[in-house]
Amino acid sequence: MQELFLHGTITTSKSKAAAIKGTVDKIITLAKNKNTQRLIQSFFSDKLLQERIVNEIAPKLTSRSSGFTSVMRMGVRQGDRTTLVKMSLIGLEQLKPLEKATKSPRVKESKEIKSVVKKVLKPVAKKTAPIKTAAKRRVVKK
Repeated sequence: MQELFLHGTITTSKSKAAAIKGTVDKIITLAKNKNTQRLIQSFFSDKLLQERIVNEIAPKLTSRSSGFTSVMRMGVRQGDRTTLVKMSLIGLEQLKPLEKATKSPRVKESKEIKSVVKKVLKPVAKKTAPIKTAAKRRVVKK
């Protein structure tokens, strides 16, 4: 469902599309009302995605009261013969994907620091485990 809001269209099975269709309608309806926009965070934890739904997607769909998605049949998947469909948000098929935040430079710096620390510190002599001798056999007298 998150991919549908990120890209505008997804290819999935018919049963999965039918399962998420009602939830997608519910999310967009919540985003259209200013008083209920905070409830979107119960569906998505990504703040950028929440802002996108409220600021980009919901305003374009204000003229509609329901039926925010369209489902087109694509054919069947060859492996398991499941019906594939293309599900898209109406009017938002050409939605540009969100740019994910790049990794922080601190991660790179921490890797560099670790490599420098390894070079600076001298390897400590490792203690070897004592050599195990063969266990003494016990002879059972009859």
